Amino acid sequence: MPKRSAGIVLFRRRDGQLQVFLVHPGGPFWVKKDTGAWSIPKGEFEDEEPLIAAVREFQEETGFELTTGDVRALGSVRQSGGKVVHAFAIEGDLDPAALSSNTFTMEWPPRSGREQAFPEVDRGGWFTLDEARKKLHKGQIALIERLEAIANEI
Repeated sequence: MPKRSAGIVLFRRRDGQLQVFLVHPGGPFWVKKDTGAWSIPKGEFEDEEPLIAAVREFQEETGFELTTGDVRALGSVRQSGGKVVHAFAIEGDLDPAALSSNTFTMEWPPRSGREQAFPEVDRGGWFTLDEARKKLHKGQIALIERLEAIANEI
């Protein structure tokens, strides 16, 4: 059974355009990566409903509590590593400068015997759909396409 993640595609409207909120992974492996490295806020889950997991993971990765008014399921996508990501669109707004992610620990530098803590997410930002297509992990681009397809209904 492949690993499963659930996430939120938070969107807003600015100057007649849809924008989505994306996050950049924290830790030493991602420091110099930008194009294709960003993600929707998401995380793994096992025995809970995907929407509940998505809302929980959004808060853990960003520090922002969501109010889930009008939620639209965007279905799931399979990333190149096999992980299945279930996603939900929610309209909202937040200040990326106020992002506060929880942390993880790992041995760093490798084989040093020292454990260091890193944020799960080191920054977030608002992007137009065209910008998001460039920034996102390629396995998640279909979620932007799905949001765009239903944008007039929301």
